[in-house]
Amino acid sequence: MTKKKSEARAGVLFASPWFIGFGVFLAYPLLASLYYSFCDYSVLKPALWIGGSNYAELMRDELFWKSLWNTVVFAAFSLPLSLVLALSLALLLNSKIKGLAFYRTIFFLPSLVPLVSLAMLWLWLFNGENGIINETLRAIGMTKPPLWLTDKLFSKPAMVIMSMWGVGNAMVIYLAGLQGVPVSLYEAADLDGAKPFKKLWHVTMPMLSPVILFNFIMGLIGALQVFAVPYIMFPGGAPERSTYFYAMYLYDNAFRYNRMGYASAMGWIMFILIFALTMLSLRASEKKVHYGS
Repeated sequence: MTKKKSEARAGVLFASPWFIGFGVFLAYPLLASLYYSFCDYSVLKPALWIGGSNYAELMRDELFWKSLWNTVVFAAFSLPLSLVLALSLALLLNSKIKGLAFYRTIFFLPSLVPLVSLAMLWLWLFNGENGIINETLRAIGMTKPPLWLTDKLFSKPAMVIMSMWGVGNAMVIYLAGLQGVPVSLYEAADLDGAKPFKKLWHVTMPMLSPVILFNFIMGLIGALQVFAVPYIMFPGGAPERSTYFYAMYLYDNAFRYNRMGYASAMGWIMFILIFALTMLSLRASEKKVHYGS
């Protein structure tokens, strides 16, 4: 018994740095934000309990709904396009051609660019007067190319196009999944006379379904939390709040307006939304995702 207690004490001692870090940097902030979401809290003054007033105000806040709608629209377009592009690149780079390592590196490198640098780069690319995108459109005959940064009709499409830049992470994960598809399945398909598309649809996609689900969920979380790039490219959600995303409004409430309690309530609503969508995705994919090798 003494030996078991000694081993347990040693185990707890070795694990204590993790417990301390978890408590200080995750558990306490999480519980504190939940408490503050029910308070009128400006950081500079003690928190004042107001019950569910923050949540009730959010339901009446037009800017809250506007930012949420902008975020949902962005995620609805950028997520499927990013997943398809990443998978397409992975399938191309999974073939046996010369210089494969070089091509993989080239497509992965853009995802390593810091977000601030990325935003500055795309500001130049989307420049309506002398940006490379509009110069290219003029060169192919378009007399009036879109004003990506100042026209509300094209601001969200600009963000969606920009999001394609970072598909390298998902592409690498798809490549890893493709390496795990048994060659014997392709050989059996060849014996049955299956064409390339049939092999892709009936062999590759089912075996890759857990990876697709993982990338979908991670992409969903990232799309709903988009912040740094639009905050730099479109200050204040310009033009006409068309790019004012949820995380931007949360940040402004917390650090510009000092409404930390209100921002905490927004944070918990976003947590519930992401959790619900994740659970829905997992539930909907139960019969379509194949974990067997």
